[in-house]
Amino acid sequence: MGLNKKNFDAVIVVEGKDDTIRLKQFFPGIETIETNGSAVSDKVLAQIKKLSKTRQIIVFTDPDFNGERIRRIVTNAVPNAKQAFITRKEGEPHKKGSLGVEHASKEALTRALGDLHEVEPQKSDLTEDAYRNLGLAGGSGSRKLREQVGIKLSVGYGNSKQFYNRLHTFGISLNELRVAVKEAKDGK
Repeated sequence: MGLNKKNFDAVIVVEGKDDTIRLKQFFPGIETIETNGSAVSDKVLAQIKKLSKTRQIIVFTDPDFNGERIRRIVTNAVPNAKQAFITRKEGEPHKKGSLGVEHASKEALTRALGDLHEVEPQKSDLTEDAYRNLGLAGGSGSRKLREQVGIKLSVGYGNSKQFYNRLHTFGISLNELRVAVKEAKDGK
């Protein structure tokens, strides 16, 4: 996917300047808005809301607690924002530091920005019992399985409750989830 100004008209919401620097390193024409930390200011939220009237907004935060918090705040303000995710592994620092978009490879960034999710108001047919029966909650391997399934479905990682809610938010059907769980368990 060629990401440049001509065919990439979205504005990417990132956490900080290191994320912007990393994205511009590979995609020079890309535009970002930095939240500068997990306490997203009213000023930044107002900018994002205003931009959302004329531009597509993509939330692309780190795969950690603060990143998820920022994602929730921005998505509440701009419900039609698209969502891009990298995995925890893709965000690992090479030397030191915390997980982040700024550590992701060009391949990981291209995949994340090419596989966007929109928060869809439709209801999933997934139930809590089915979710638990698939091994995504309450079991010894649940965390690892959620991480693998999150990669398969490109919806990121979350604790048991967050992940269940995210599957609903993105309208993932029980059948789609069954396939992803089977692939993750089979190592595909």
